[in-house]
Amino acid sequence: MITGDQIRAARELLGWEPFQLAQRAKLHSAIVQRAESGTPITKYQEALIRNALDAAGVEFTNADEPGVKLNAGQRRGR
Repeated sequence: MITGDQIRAARELLGWEPFQLAQRAKLHSAIVQRAESGTPITKYQEALIRNALDAAGVEFTNADEPGVKLNAGQRRGR
């Protein structure tokens, strides 16, 4: 499970606005905003968001505190 903070951080790391993540995840932008605010979304919607961010090179980390990082070789805004 990814957190709203991780989704927001990943999107900002890529330099994307919420609507850009929504387009890439094939979701309405309201779903992205709900996810980022911590309002529950479906597992399917979460998977679409995660897949879009994964495809852009984001790696979710779950060490002491959940976070995100950009995979080596990836560029912002792709």
